[in-house]
Amino acid sequence: MTLSEARNIFPHLSQKVYGKELVYLDNAATSHRPRQVIDKWVSLSESCNSNIHRAVHHTADLATKEFEDARLYVQKYLNAQSPDEIIFTSGTTQSINLLAFSFGEAFIHAGDEIIIAESEHHSNIVPWQMLCERKAASIKVWRLDSEGKLDPSDLELLITPSTKLVCFAAISNVLGVLNPVKEIVNICHSKNCLVFTDGAQHIVHSEVDVQELGFDFYAFSGHKIYAAPGTGVLYGRRELLEKLPPYMGGGEMIDTVRWEKTTYAEVPHRFEAGTQNLTSVPTLIPALQTASMLRQFEDEQERIKKLVYDYLTATPGFHLYGTSADLKNKIPLFSFTVEGVHHEDLALVLDKMGVAVRSGQMCAEPLMDHFGVTGMLRASFAPYNTYGEAQYFIESLEKAIRMLR
Repeated sequence: MTLSEARNIFPHLSQKVYGKELVYLDNAATSHRPRQVIDKWVSLSESCNSNIHRAVHHTADLATKEFEDARLYVQKYLNAQSPDEIIFTSGTTQSINLLAFSFGEAFIHAGDEIIIAESEHHSNIVPWQMLCERKAASIKVWRLDSEGKLDPSDLELLITPSTKLVCFAAISNVLGVLNPVKEIVNICHSKNCLVFTDGAQHIVHSEVDVQELGFDFYAFSGHKIYAAPGTGVLYGRRELLEKLPPYMGGGEMIDTVRWEKTTYAEVPHRFEAGTQNLTSVPTLIPALQTASMLRQFEDEQERIKKLVYDYLTATPGFHLYGTSADLKNKIPLFSFTVEGVHHEDLALVLDKMGVAVRSGQMCAEPLMDHFGVTGMLRASFAPYNTYGEAQYFIESLEKAIRMLR
């Protein structure tokens, strides 16, 4: 399949904005869905619209099989040891909230510590703050170094016997630099500390083997990797999940319910209370298949990455946040500011040129404070973006700056 043919399976990419061809560069926020995902959702809505795991009639049986087939596929995609280690959620945010509550109930007590990287998305900060307030525990911040990177040697000094968990993103949604994941995990385990890894950006640009990397907990969102919105995955090692209490109560997550006492289902079902997103979760299969297919265009991604990186780092007046001496450790995601031009003004003008980018704090206000800015402009490329689109982005950016200065 050529890149042009691959783009044709994404209906959204063919539209025009203000009479111009759409150049969609907000993929770190959400990706577009291929025809296979859309068709799967429509098919399930039309033929398998029944609640899962409960009724014995035909369509309920079909819906249950579709849902559990998705769990099996995700297990194999991540190389998890068991499908019971895959919990379906609405996205990374719910995955983290689930983990923060359940892990906190099982493992966190007054005086304990949780370490969070300074570069985190709000979703990997606020739930842990809520937990620590509830449990009289404390948060320690793993600060970025002078180059804006996470230094594992700093982490070694931060961890104490009171540290119960380290939370960090494998790839920041602002900086786009791949952190030394395995080294971080090994440091934590050497100090008897568990790790949660936010994989929302990581899963899109890397092949993930949770056993090889040694993850304790890992989460990602389906909508960032071509699946229907409202889908997400929380992976956890089974021996850890079995120690966690449920996050929510209701139907499906129980074993028995009595007035005297309720007992809970085995993992993962104890974490999946209520009616699940039965038409969307199965779209993870064609979505992840699409992700695997798009990896054949990695060379084009490397060309795009070098073009945009070289332009942003060599052009006076630009400040790129998230650099790497080895571009292999950076995804094609670029957050930057331009002297004398407000990021939101740039985004609005680029939009009129057909270029969709993100402006603002990217749900990472503490990181903006670290760099002393109120916001940034972010262009994030997906494997379906072309080199020609990258060139047009640069041309449009230059024109927008001339208009605004």
